[in-house]
Amino acid sequence: MKVNISKVEPGQQMIAEWRGQPVFIVRRTPEILANLSKIEGQLSDPESKSSVQPTYVDPKNRSIKPEVLLLIGICTHLGCSPTFRPEVAPADLGKDWVGGYFCPCHGSHYDLAGRVYKSQPAPLNLPVPPHSYESDTIIVVGVDKEKA
Repeated sequence: MKVNISKVEPGQQMIAEWRGQPVFIVRRTPEILANLSKIEGQLSDPESKSSVQPTYVDPKNRSIKPEVLLLIGICTHLGCSPTFRPEVAPADLGKDWVGGYFCPCHGSHYDLAGRVYKSQPAPLNLPVPPHSYESDTIIVVGVDKEKA
């Protein structure tokens, strides 16, 4: 499946569908990327050693290109769909929140690399689907980088 990300602004998310599942695509800003390292001590699997993602993505920022994140938008706890919450320190998520995903069903929190926080119902980071780039603005979801 090909996805055109040319209209996704920095800090914004779009949702595509692949194999009947939502794929969250986020264009991350330098601030978002800097915040990822600030919270590593609060994460269950900060280097994504136990989580599902292709071997060619960076294990910390979980992407091929740092500024573009692709995640399968299904909570690893019970299959709910987490909500995109990019704002920093909202009243309902606390002063330490640097943006990420919140699963309203059972309260799991993920950062903007899809990495789950410690002591959450969700056991694993959000999965990263296989993908490759046809161009700077066209992503092919479901086709591995090595096979593209």
